[in-house]
Amino acid sequence: MDHLITKFYRNLFLSNRLFAGLACAVLLFVLSFFFPWLADVPLLFLLAFMLLVVVDIFLLFRVQHEGIFARRNTPNRLSNGDDNVLTINLENFYRFNVQLGIIDEIPAQFQKRDIWFEAGMKPNENKIISYKLKPLKRGEYKFGNLHIYVASPLRIIQRRYTFEQEQTLPVYPSFLQMRKFELMAVSNRLSEVGVKKIRRLGHSMEFEQVKNYVAGDDYRTINWKATARRGDMMVNSYSDEKSQHVYCLIDKSRAMKMPFEGLSLLDYAINASLVLSNIAIQKEDKAGLITFGEKIGSILPADRRPVQLNKIQEVLYKEKTRYLESNQEALFIAIRNRLKQRSLLVLFTNFESLSALERQLPFLKRISRFHLLLVVFFENTGLKSLAEEPARDLEGVYIKTIAEKFLYEKKQIVLELAKHGIQSILTTPQNLTINTINRYLEIKSRQSI
Repeated sequence: MDHLITKFYRNLFLSNRLFAGLACAVLLFVLSFFFPWLADVPLLFLLAFMLLVVVDIFLLFRVQHEGIFARRNTPNRLSNGDDNVLTINLENFYRFNVQLGIIDEIPAQFQKRDIWFEAGMKPNENKIISYKLKPLKRGEYKFGNLHIYVASPLRIIQRRYTFEQEQTLPVYPSFLQMRKFELMAVSNRLSEVGVKKIRRLGHSMEFEQVKNYVAGDDYRTINWKATARRGDMMVNSYSDEKSQHVYCLIDKSRAMKMPFEGLSLLDYAINASLVLSNIAIQKEDKAGLITFGEKIGSILPADRRPVQLNKIQEVLYKEKTRYLESNQEALFIAIRNRLKQRSLLVLFTNFESLSALERQLPFLKRISRFHLLLVVFFENTGLKSLAEEPARDLEGVYIKTIAEKFLYEKKQIVLELAKHGIQSILTTPQNLTINTINRYLEIKSRQSI
């Protein structure tokens, strides 16, 4: 019995209407001192109002079982840096219309305390409420309970229902972005998201078949022997070279800890690596992965089997930034020992100055002797906005000059790498994936690997 009473009081909440009604009763009692003709009106009002409170309590608490059902529906995992859709399923078992207030205890990582939804429901009605969450870090996210506050048409009090919906969801690298690019590639609509159509220069050395000539085929591919034998115009068909090795090299050092719109540069690199690996596998190349900081982290040999993408996701899920400078010498040794075939190496790193490049350049030159190296690093968008902002005083002139100097050094880094035969991409974080895919497709079309 005591448990039921305790549960009753814990789930009983007072609404603003109750306080408004009590305030009106107090005002009537005060006015009755100045206006005797009010007589018993304040007392009658108070009794009538308290009767409504009792009726409201009876309506909400008379049901023996739950009057409201609620369940949170979530995906098996969340995608980092993307809007993930979650839903709350509601069902009303009351025999009258109810007004609901819903609180969902979302993970602490979001630092949001305003997840409050309101909904009106008719008897026996089902309703679905959708909302989006955008995680900015990989790892485990713990959800709490679901609280539903129910009010009858009187709306004087509220009854709280608590549904135990505790669950922990992992946040993986952006697989939603990966699927988006995959669907675009399958439907031949990659140009809609910024991927350029690359014109092939010549033919690859991989012969596919001899087929009948159709309008638009290159006259240079005509197979004259097959044409004479068949009596119809026949052409040689070529396909892109397959089974080429594409490795994403991800720098986990302190240079990749810089944030941009909530995500670190490491997370941008991880998301781009996942998309690039998927595109490479779609192109029937073999995708691999190497992570490194002050020492070598994970090495995943290149493969194109369907399970390879899941292996890449599992490795990337656990990676974190380090606080020391990257060891390019250890990276070179690992590449020489583990990569026996010439490969495309896409190195995601960051250089803020020419001196930072000069410390790493000897090892980058060694790597580029044996493999095709593509260095991807980031524009400092904060410095760019400072450089574009007009100076209003002497301090502003100094700040603008320094910002322009650092931006100029970034361009000098591109030229310095090109001087040593190393390709590079200088990109903003938000354009990283698009620019990397474009360069990969360009390299394939030129048969540079």
